[in-house]
Amino acid sequence: MPQSYDIAVIGAGVVGALVARELSRYDLRVALLERLHDVAQGTTKANSAIVHAGFDAKPGSWKAKLNVRGNEMMPVLCQALHVPFGRCGSLVVGFSEDEMPTLEGLLRRGEENGVPGLKLLGREELLAMEPNINPDAVGALHAPTGAIVCPYELCIAAAECAVREGVEFFRNFDVTAIEQAEDGFVVRSQAGEMKAKIVVNAAGVHADDIARLIGDESFSIHARRGEYLLLDSARAGVVWTTVFQCPSKMGKGVLVTPTVHGNVLLGPTAEDIDDKLDLVTTDAGLWGIQEAVARSVPSFRVGDVITSFTGLRAHSDRDDFILEPSAVNPKFIHAAGVESPGLSAAPAIAEYIAQLAIAALDDKPNEKPGWNPGRPKPVSMNTLNAQQRREKIRENPAYGRIICRCETVSEGEIVDAIRAPAGARDVDGVKRRTRAGMGRCQGGFCGPKVLEILSRELNLPPNEITKFGGGSKILMEKTK
Repeated sequence: MPQSYDIAVIGAGVVGALVARELSRYDLRVALLERLHDVAQGTTKANSAIVHAGFDAKPGSWKAKLNVRGNEMMPVLCQALHVPFGRCGSLVVGFSEDEMPTLEGLLRRGEENGVPGLKLLGREELLAMEPNINPDAVGALHAPTGAIVCPYELCIAAAECAVREGVEFFRNFDVTAIEQAEDGFVVRSQAGEMKAKIVVNAAGVHADDIARLIGDESFSIHARRGEYLLLDSARAGVVWTTVFQCPSKMGKGVLVTPTVHGNVLLGPTAEDIDDKLDLVTTDAGLWGIQEAVARSVPSFRVGDVITSFTGLRAHSDRDDFILEPSAVNPKFIHAAGVESPGLSAAPAIAEYIAQLAIAALDDKPNEKPGWNPGRPKPVSMNTLNAQQRREKIRENPAYGRIICRCETVSEGEIVDAIRAPAGARDVDGVKRRTRAGMGRCQGGFCGPKVLEILSRELNLPPNEITKFGGGSKILMEKTK
C-alpha cells in the first residue's frame, strides 16, 4: 500500500521548500518531492541572488504584490533560519538622457507598488555612492530596500526546518503520473508512489509538464537561459550596491552585484530555449556579459573571474506568477511561473500557497504547539574569531581540520552538513551547504577530501559518490 499524506509538494526549490516549511506548522503529514538528488538543484541554485525592491513589476500583478511583501518578510525569515542577508540597496543606472524617462517611469511604478524610499540620483550623487561606476553615467534610480541573499542556502535552511518539524523529504522522486482519485491523488514515480489529499505544483520550469499529468493545459512554461560570471572575493568593493542597467522586454538586464559571501556576480544573459535541461555556458553569452558589464563598471577584469554558470528561469505565457487552484481539480494547487522576482517574493508566495492548501483540505488542521520556525545556526569557522574557534575545536577536534583552505571550511562543518536533516549526499550538496569548493581553486585541492568524507559518512564506496547525483560519478573504478 502506498503511503498517504495530507499534502504533497512537488519541487524542492526555494518556493517548494518554503511552502513545506509553512505547512510544517500544522498537524499534517506533508511530503516534499524532488526529482533530483538534493534540494536547490534547479533555478534556485543559479540565479542573481537579489531581493528586489519591487519597482519594476506591473502594478496589481502577483509579481508586484508579493515582491514587496516578500522583501518585507525576508530579513526576519533569514534571521530565523540563520541565512546571510544584506540590505545593500540597488541602482538602475541611466547612461544617456534618453534612458532617464525609463527611470522616471520605474520610480512612478515603484511608488504605486508601495516601494519605500525610492529616489532619482544625479550623476554626482551616483558617483559618490558608487565611485567605480562608468563616469559617463547620467543618473540612477536608487532603491534602498534592495537586498541580497544566498538562494540555495535559504532553500536548504527552509528544507532543514521543514524536515525537523516533521515533513518527509523524498529525493530522486521524478513524478511521471498523477491519478485523480475520490479522496485526492496518487502520485507516481519510478521510485514509488504515494497518496495525497492535496498536491502543490512547485516544479519550476517543469510546472506545466506536471499540470498536464492531470489534464490541465491552462498555461505553458518555457525556459529562459541566463549565464553568469562570478568574480574572486579579492574584487569585493568594486560595487557596494546592486547595479542594474535599464531593463528590456527580456528582463532586468545585466547586473553587477555584491554577494553575501563577498564575491561579485555578473549577469545574466537572457535567451529563450526549448530544452528545459540545457545548462551550457557559451562563448557568446560570456563575452556578451563582459561587454555589457564594461559599460557599467569599466574597471572589470577578466582575470578576476573564478567560475561561470548557467541558470534557467521559468517564464510563463501569462508573464506573471500562477498561484491558484487548478480549474481541473481545486485540490491541485499551482505555484508556477515563478521567475524574477521569484526569490524576492518566495516567502510571500509560500505564505499564500500554504493557506490555499489548508483551505482545500476537508478537515482543517490545528497548528502545532511549540512549532519552531528556525533551525540551529550552522558552525562556520570562517566567520568565528580566534577564541570562538578554539572553543569549537575543544568541543570537536574535527573543526580544527581545515579541508577547504580558500573558504576555511573544516571537516566538522562538512560532517554537520551531511548529517543535517535533508543533508548533503553529493559533492555539490556539501559545496552549497559549507562553501567547500567555492573559492579561487574551485575545489581543486579540497574536492578529493570532500569525496572521502562523503564516502565515509554515507558508508558508500568512493566510486559511488557523485558530483550532483544521477550519473555524475567522479571516480569510475579502482586502478591499483
